[in-house]
Amino acid sequence: MELDETAFEHWAKIGWLAGWCSPPVCVTHDGLPTSDEEEEQMMDGDDICVHVVRLYESGQQASQVIDANPAVAWRATNRGWNEIKKQPPASEK
Repeated sequence: MELDETAFEHWAKIGWLAGWCSPPVCVTHDGLPTSDEEEEQMMDGDDICVHVVRLYESGQQASQVIDANPAVAWRATNRGWNEIKKQPPASEK
């Protein structure tokens, strides 16, 4: 099955409509999507968890992020997810 941006938009919208996730936002430019209560807890020094799902522009970018951040791979395997098929860097293709 080939997935495209239309399939992704459909999948993301289901999550939004069900109240499971935010729409894709850029943490750098939009900030971390938190509630006022969560912001207050963080300002009070509480160590709260804000779960983030990173959206990749390509399989190559996914591979680079996984290589640079081992927690991405172990969080996936801890959930019983198989690792994605890593893509070689463009220079090796």
